[in-house]
Amino acid sequence: MTASAEKFTRQTLLDVQSLTPSLFTLRTTRDPGFRFTAGQFVRLGVNKSDGSTVWRAYSIVSSPFDEHLDFFSIVVPGGEFTSELSRLQVGDTLMVERQATGFLTLNRFVDGRDLWLLGTGTGVAPFLSILQDFEVWEKFERIVLVYSAREAKELAYQSLIKELGAREYLAEYAHKLIYIPTVTREQHPGALNGRITTLIENGELERVAGAALTPEHSRVLICGNPQMVDDTRQLLKQRDMQLSLSRRPGQVAVENYW
Repeated sequence: MTASAEKFTRQTLLDVQSLTPSLFTLRTTRDPGFRFTAGQFVRLGVNKSDGSTVWRAYSIVSSPFDEHLDFFSIVVPGGEFTSELSRLQVGDTLMVERQATGFLTLNRFVDGRDLWLLGTGTGVAPFLSILQDFEVWEKFERIVLVYSAREAKELAYQSLIKELGAREYLAEYAHKLIYIPTVTREQHPGALNGRITTLIENGELERVAGAALTPEHSRVLICGNPQMVDDTRQLLKQRDMQLSLSRRPGQVAVENYW
């Protein structure tokens, strides 16, 4: 099989940053022919010592226009894939499938005024890609990024989030972004304390955002652990906010991160 016929390309690891013992970020080179829509994921492959290859899906953090690919990973204790991935060093090879996929993208919504991005842990990854793409800033009047972690030290990409408004192509739109970090296991200055579901139920999230979660104006992307996704979906369903399907446009789109 020729390299061009393979379903993946071999990319070089450019950077690895450990955030905590269980969280790390990585950057690879990008094949010139690789295309994706902000919010999508791609499967990454690593070679094991026995010569076999193990694959896992990862949302892409970087912009569709970047020359590199960024990913955000958790280390699963004893996990077949992340144990191998976390051992990689700059210069090592990582396989990237040629075809990106996933439906946590803006084309899930045909209208809407306010976009809510609700993410826990590494589930923030697709939202960072969306925020680096120009489309979201033109399409919505208000963008609320809610990023929840157990401890403040687990909140990644803080410098990226803060400098979005300083980017020349986003400067006139920076006022649209409302960033709300939340921490569940400790009190932290500048962050709300509590789970996303609790903060929706008690009204605190909407109060801080200065916007209401309504089927008329709100469109919601949810990404994180399955329990959070399911619980949040149920809360929004109680407000008559439905999953957006190809045959029936709605207000909510989800992706589990497990």
